Amino acid sequence: MKFFKRALEKIHNKVFASFNVKQDSILMLSGLHYMQNLLANDKVKKITDAEFKVYSQWGEDGIIAFLVSKLNIKNKVFIEFGVEDYTESNTRFLLKQFNWSGLVIDGSKENIEYINNDEIMWRYNLSTLQAFINKDNINELISAYTSEKDIGLLSIDIDGNDFWVWKAINVINPRIVICEYNNLFGGDLSLTIPYDSSFVRNKSHYSNLYFGASISALKGLAVEKGYVYIGSNSSGCNAFFVRKDLVSQLPIEVNNNFVKSNVRESRDKKGKLNYIDKSQQLNEIKDMSLLDIESNSIKKISEIFSLKNIR
Repeated sequence: MKFFKRALEKIHNKVFASFNVKQDSILMLSGLHYMQNLLANDKVKKITDAEFKVYSQWGEDGIIAFLVSKLNIKNKVFIEFGVEDYTESNTRFLLKQFNWSGLVIDGSKENIEYINNDEIMWRYNLSTLQAFINKDNINELISAYTSEKDIGLLSIDIDGNDFWVWKAINVINPRIVICEYNNLFGGDLSLTIPYDSSFVRNKSHYSNLYFGASISALKGLAVEKGYVYIGSNSSGCNAFFVRKDLVSQLPIEVNNNFVKSNVRESRDKKGKLNYIDKSQQLNEIKDMSLLDIESNSIKKISEIFSLKNIR
């Protein structure tokens, strides 16, 4: 029976591995098809026109493929943090299709072990690092990987101190920066969570809605750091920035319109998705505080968005 069980396990593992390889090949072929179609015409007038998904959460793969095909990028190197197990990420297609090199960072030991055991580690030049990122350690973490400042792309998605960490980075000067923002905070006000080096999104508030910064806060920071905001994805969660000296290479319109997100990822006190709408989502976190960057004052969300009478 033990021999029979082991034999079945081996067959199962081979079949499963074969299925994963075929599925991945289909994904890559689909991405190649979309990419060739994208670059074969001049229909891309704004970055959302370029969207397609292979490994990214939404349409970021297409936007990135478009940007790297149009921009002069000297060093084809990326850094992405907040990648979880890297099966869904902003740079996996860049690594596999364009043969870039890169570093991925995540705070979970299990996630990093998963990536290290993935065949992607020997097929491509990928480095991994387990670390809980904050504004005080990010430059040291990056410097341990590369001394090159002019890298191709930086992707920030840590569900929390994104604004503060990008603000702190000074050892690299990427040509493209992607940063997640909190759509719930609107498009006009410069808002971010107050800095907390130990911030964890799902522990800060049960709803999973309290994290990050507004798009306006990131736009302002981008100007300070020498970048131009060129638009966000159509899901309204990731902002794209290109270094100021390179923007003229892009044959697109800069889209400053705020994209209202329809994503409903809020959770109840038991941790279950509750699918509440935007006004209800704000009400859920009305007693939490945000830093108004322009006035340099900390205010409750209920005060910022006039939610005092919402129940």
